[in-house]
Amino acid sequence: MPSKVLVAYASKMGATAGIAEAVGAVLRERGHLADVRDVTGVDSITQYDAVVLGSAIYLRRWRPEAVRFLRRYAEELGDRRVWLFHSGPVGPDREQLQDMPANVHRLAHRIGAAPATTFAGAILPATAKGFLARHLANSKLAGDSRDWPLIAAWAEDIAATLTSTEDATQPHHRA
Repeated sequence: MPSKVLVAYASKMGATAGIAEAVGAVLRERGHLADVRDVTGVDSITQYDAVVLGSAIYLRRWRPEAVRFLRRYAEELGDRRVWLFHSGPVGPDREQLQDMPANVHRLAHRIGAAPATTFAGAILPATAKGFLARHLANSKLAGDSRDWPLIAAWAEDIAATLTSTEDATQPHHRA
């Protein structure tokens, strides 16, 4: 029986949403049922076996709606497999790992999740919101720095873990 997975995200300019969609696509390709949703549209997680949560990270802070999601569902997340990621670094810093903000670190520890995986982000003139973002989108930092093969490999690891968990819970019959 395939796992039902929620891939939730909090995105400001769309790059994190794009990563979440890619993760969901890989999970579906591997036979899992994956719903990709903005965190603000999630009303319940009871129907999910596992959760992947991603947030844009700006100035070493997660999107407030992602932190609210972790707080709101902390107890239920503690009973599920949970993977976290954040995206944001662009330009020459695109491969630099970003530490989880302290509040997110505490919540991740509380629910038993591993530290967030860092993915490079994107800053494009068409989606830049706010003065600073628009300025950066028209600078040498502009562009899509997301590493799609790395994102796919991470999602493949999640799919494999879910499959091995399913296999371990299935009754084994002798021939």
